[in-house]
Amino acid sequence: MLESIQKVFKNNDLRNKIFFVLAMLVIFRIAAKITIPGVDQENLKSLMGGNQFLGFLNLFSGGALDNLSIVMLGVAPYITGSIIMQLLTMIFPRLKEWYHEAGEQGRQKFNQISRIMTVPLAILQGFGLIKLLQSQGVIGHLDYFSLSTNLIVITAGSVFLMWIGELISEKNIGNGISLLIFAGIIANFPIGIQQTLVSYDSRKILSYAGFIIVTILVVVGVVLVNEAQRNIPVQYAKRVRGNKMYGGASTYLPLRINQAGVMPIIFAISILMFPQMIASFLSATKITWLINAAATVTSLTQNQWIYGGSYFVLVVLFTFFYTAIVFEPKTISENLQKNGGFIPGIRPGQSTTDFMNFLMLRITLSGAIFLGIIAVLPLAVKDVSGISTFAVGGTSLLIAVSVVIEIIKQIQAQMVMVEYE
Repeated sequence: MLESIQKVFKNNDLRNKIFFVLAMLVIFRIAAKITIPGVDQENLKSLMGGNQFLGFLNLFSGGALDNLSIVMLGVAPYITGSIIMQLLTMIFPRLKEWYHEAGEQGRQKFNQISRIMTVPLAILQGFGLIKLLQSQGVIGHLDYFSLSTNLIVITAGSVFLMWIGELISEKNIGNGISLLIFAGIIANFPIGIQQTLVSYDSRKILSYAGFIIVTILVVVGVVLVNEAQRNIPVQYAKRVRGNKMYGGASTYLPLRINQAGVMPIIFAISILMFPQMIASFLSATKITWLINAAATVTSLTQNQWIYGGSYFVLVVLFTFFYTAIVFEPKTISENLQKNGGFIPGIRPGQSTTDFMNFLMLRITLSGAIFLGIIAVLPLAVKDVSGISTFAVGGTSLLIAVSVVIEIIKQIQAQMVMVEYE
């Protein structure tokens, strides 16, 4: 372990990349402490403690919503824009062509549209959030100039974080957006531990022990599922060229149980945030039926059974959806056939595509159910144990462990390239 760390820091290029990523995360944490004016901190703390929606939004802002900083929306607008764009690939063939077939240039066009969509989404989410906080007495009355100024600052903060995330991604030390969320989760862990110790009750010793056991099981489960894969045997036919024979090798095609990573949970939370954001926006109007509709939506989202059931279903659906985007059996089947490869017992072409579709469906189902259970586990643990200081513990652990695994893999891949050279 220590020897591997020494090898990493002995490489100048890799060491500079790691320090650059750490510097970007420090800048993000500094920005997360710069608050917008006119905030009532006491009302904010009480509101954040009892609102599940704001708790999840705080998670994806990297903890920047705790004190209403200039980056309070975090990367949520960019994530929402990416979700909308990926949904549109199912409707518009041109977008799908850019995403899958047009190479790097097409992918850049696709990402550029996602970046542009971040601005109006940040304005909409920021306006809804400010109105919600005003209705709860967290922010005082704002005139049009002050409201516009705050919206510009909040929107600029989201765009700034999106830019930092992409700079981090370019260094190939993990995904930048995931790392920003990860930094916020790690920064909030000491606070959660402190709150747990302050509110410690010796009569709940069994609840605390159960909470620790569940946490360990979640970490172990995340690692096992992230690393689990089904190896499909592939045989390459022998080919004769001149006096030499090529091919005839046997290998395997790895199919991961969790092809989607943590993206389904991020997608599901973003979708669940949307109706709550709209409801908070409508609650500030003076139209009676709109206020009643907003109150109905708010009461439904605060119902733990409805919220938890919707969360589970969305995670499962988005797991299948995202897997369908990143894994294309038809393309893999065509590539195997072009290179003289085949799966033993399965005919090349459409039969191979059908076989991989069927296999991937079964594999993804188990991964989707696991992600769904991890997503709703914090709600169940909170109800059973009464411990609310880690209300988003399961989701946080899933993201944190997955990001750490991804970072380790990317660093190892770069070290292999260095040693190979």
